Amino acid sequence: MLEFLHFSWVDILDILMVAAIIYLVFRWIRGSTAINIFIAIIIVIVIRVIAEALGMKMISSLLGTLIDMGAVALVVIFQPEVRRFLSTVGRTAGSTLEKQTFLQRIFPGWQQHRNVDTRSLQEISEACREMSAQKTGALILIQNKNSLEDIVATGDIVDAEIGRRLIMNIFFKNSPLHDGAMVIGGNRIVAARCTLPITERTDLPARYGMRHKAAIGISEQCDADVVVVSEETGGISFVRGGQITPIDTINTLNLLLGEKTP
Repeated sequence: MLEFLHFSWVDILDILMVAAIIYLVFRWIRGSTAINIFIAIIIVIVIRVIAEALGMKMISSLLGTLIDMGAVALVVIFQPEVRRFLSTVGRTAGSTLEKQTFLQRIFPGWQQHRNVDTRSLQEISEACREMSAQKTGALILIQNKNSLEDIVATGDIVDAEIGRRLIMNIFFKNSPLHDGAMVIGGNRIVAARCTLPITERTDLPARYGMRHKAAIGISEQCDADVVVVSEETGGISFVRGGQITPIDTINTLNLLLGEKTP
């Protein structure tokens, strides 16, 4: 009955690999609402393994059927996490592949960047400084490598030159375009009043409002930089890769905006 306790080196390697996968998945979804479901799945799988090892055929069969039927449901439940994982893998692979010279020769248009120049970044920073002083809420999305066409499609096309006065006018509280995010790419204000996905993280401080949660949410799914101006406090925050950085001076914001994404 206890034959399963005799391990070969292959079994040990198998267990270590499964443990590593579980650890990586746990780190990946930690802080989201999916963590409780993930723990429940692990418990069910462990119970099934023990039941099979002890020869408990009925319970093993029942749990096996439950797991098989739940596979499709898990794809739906973990859809945001799966999308974020695939996006992260694709972005990492793309960043690695674009460094290969032979790929650039084969695919001349590989990963074309829509960089924003220094003058435009300065206009964005100055607009944020003045909106901060006036406590005007703002949410600005700056495109890097990843396409933001899906986000642009949720708002209104602007296609205008970047300027601090235009940015401030768009986010003025009585403006019809102030509610939502502004998308900037290729030295142009591409769109305004865009809708961003909200992060599912539950470990964020209570002081972060919907703008901050939306900024974190979109930065978890793409490599865009996001600048948030709080309407309540006037504080400025910079968000990249799901990490939020409070801005103490405009120089700090300029430095962060000028950094290249990895």
